[in-house]
Amino acid sequence: MSSDSIQDVLGLGILRALAAAVTAGDLPSGLALPSEIILDRPKNRDHGDYATSIALALAKAAELPPRTIAEKIRTYLLADHELEGSLAGVDIAGAGFLNITLARASQGAIITTILKQGERFGHGSALDGVKVNLEFISANPTGPLHLGHTRWAAVGDALGRVLSAAGAKVTREFYINDRGNQMELFGASLRASAMGVPVPEDGYHGEYINDIAAEIKAAHPDYLSVDESLAISKFRDAGYALQLADQQRVLETFRTHFDIWFSEKSLYENDFFSHCLNRLKSQGHVFEDAGALWLRTTDFGDDKDRVMIKSDGAFAYFASDSAYYISKRERGFDICIYMLGADHHGYVQRLKAIAACAGDDPSYNIDVLIGQMVKIIENGEELKLSKRAGTIITLEELVEKVGVDAARYTLIRYPVDTPMIMDVDLLRSRTNENPVYYVQYAHARICAVLRNASDLGIAFGLDHVNPELLVHERERELIGALAEFQRVVSGAAQLREPHRIARYAEELAGIYHRFYADCRVLPLGDEPAGPLHSARATLCNATAQVIANSLTLLGVSAPEKM
Repeated sequence: MSSDSIQDVLGLGILRALAAAVTAGDLPSGLALPSEIILDRPKNRDHGDYATSIALALAKAAELPPRTIAEKIRTYLLADHELEGSLAGVDIAGAGFLNITLARASQGAIITTILKQGERFGHGSALDGVKVNLEFISANPTGPLHLGHTRWAAVGDALGRVLSAAGAKVTREFYINDRGNQMELFGASLRASAMGVPVPEDGYHGEYINDIAAEIKAAHPDYLSVDESLAISKFRDAGYALQLADQQRVLETFRTHFDIWFSEKSLYENDFFSHCLNRLKSQGHVFEDAGALWLRTTDFGDDKDRVMIKSDGAFAYFASDSAYYISKRERGFDICIYMLGADHHGYVQRLKAIAACAGDDPSYNIDVLIGQMVKIIENGEELKLSKRAGTIITLEELVEKVGVDAARYTLIRYPVDTPMIMDVDLLRSRTNENPVYYVQYAHARICAVLRNASDLGIAFGLDHVNPELLVHERERELIGALAEFQRVVSGAAQLREPHRIARYAEELAGIYHRFYADCRVLPLGDEPAGPLHSARATLCNATAQVIANSLTLLGVSAPEKM
């Protein structure tokens, strides 16, 4: 078998079989064939390694019984020279299900592939060469990153890793909301704190404001003696620099790296917004009404047209949205992925409308993901107050409670469009109920087994795959699970769902634990080590690699000892 996943190889074989049957006249000449074949892993392994219901799906269009179609597929599949030596059997079950059993050598090929590719196993070419701009945190530089940002910091970083593994050229971008009235309020709040007077009611509160103000005051005592307006701007700019640096520091400790920190203010520098406006005008979707300048987004499914420049000449926030999208496209990105908070549902259609107004394909060039809220439970109660920010739990406080690995893994393992609850006490526990511990323990357990194997002189690795010896049901199950990894990574990238990697890792860990319980890897007592021990240790070696690769895609460590 090739380095493609076994599912892909089998799927292409079935498509070739269908095409051959049509060419030979065994199936109707006008039959529309699918672009891909869906293969499932049967729960009952007596039904083979893979199963497909394609014959049932084609029966109506072909005007033939499903079993007749299945028989034709079976005939041509077994005669396919490209699959020679790969199949142990193809059976027809029920109304027309095809059950496929792989040859031992074919099953063993996946172990060889894993050991040869190592850290690269799971990487593919589904998105080869596609340039992706992944913007997964948009925040004001006016305070610490909170739980909403934390979820995106973990999920966005994992998605970037998964997209890269699928072949995409990914640029990770942080959008700094450094324009608007909130920046003036930030400056005023810092100045008030430094002067020892009450912070404006609608300003920023929390211990961090006092900390930043004290730092600025110590470095620039002269800021207190200048005109109020000038002082606010000076505190604003100094506070901006300090708070942004703090956000960058916290994200790096969370293993979340950004390639670009993009300033919203820059969209209005060097006449860039005028350039963007002219591009939109050239597409015919800009109009003037009541002294304001609008973008006719209702042409592309938005619920109302959007103001870009108000009648008083001020820029609406939508102006930034429009210019920012055009900036991304003009920087050469094919796909612009936006990851937004739960309160931004209304942005999905308007952002897609911007792409359409710019002459792009909103179904391809732009992708908007909406993340739901996160709650933290500790000692059975929800935590709402932050010691530092005054109102909400921050990223740094969460990490202090559970650690980077547990925080990242837990935030990633749920679909982003569902609200989630993090139980701090569970994530601190060293039990199988703690998902990250369960997966990491599987990796550490395998590493311990391999250390013991080495101590006993049991050889393992590429020269000891020996698939003909791995005939136990648990061995077959584990090999089959390893073969799924490439498909899981590709699907996670194309569906923008990195949680699939975490769920796969948990399933693989469970399968390994069952294998370990039923298949002795190391000899007992004075039992001499033999080829079966080497083959099983090699299977363990491949499993450890896949678990480690899964965790790496999530930005989570794979400990060798726990």
